[in-house]
Amino acid sequence: MKISLRAGERVYINGAVLRVDRKVSVELVNDVMFLLEGQIMQASDATTALRQLYFIVQLMLMNPTDVRDASALYGQHHAALLAVCESQEMLVGLGAVDDLVGATRYFEALKRIRALFPVEQAILAGATIDSPFEAA
Repeated sequence: MKISLRAGERVYINGAVLRVDRKVSVELVNDVMFLLEGQIMQASDATTALRQLYFIVQLMLMNPTDVRDASALYGQHHAALLAVCESQEMLVGLGAVDDLVGATRYFEALKRIRALFPVEQAILAGATIDSPFEAA
C-alpha cells in the first residue's frame, strides 16, 4: 500500500507516530495498522456516543501492544449502545463493527463507524433532550 503525506503531516503506524518534513510517498510493504492525521479524532471531538466508540477503537489501533483497557471500555460502550439503539441501520452497523473489532480489524471498524455518523446525526436531529445518544 502506498500513502502520500504532505509536509508536516503525521501518520500513526503500529503505535509509532511519524511526521514528515516534506511531501513524501511511503510504501507499506507488509501488514500494518495505520491512521493518517486527518482520520484521528481528538478526545474533545468525541461528543456523541458513536464518536466516543470511534475514539475507543482508535485507541486500540494506535496502541496495538496494550489494548486490554481500551478493549474492556469498548465492550461496555458497545453493549450500552446496543441496549438503547432502536434504529435497525444502526444495529446492523454496530454488529458489523463488533465483528471487525473482534477480528482486530480496527481500521475497517473505524471506517464502518464513520459511515454511521450521518445515521447518528439524523437520530440526534430528531431526538428529544433525554435521548440515549447524548454524549456521556
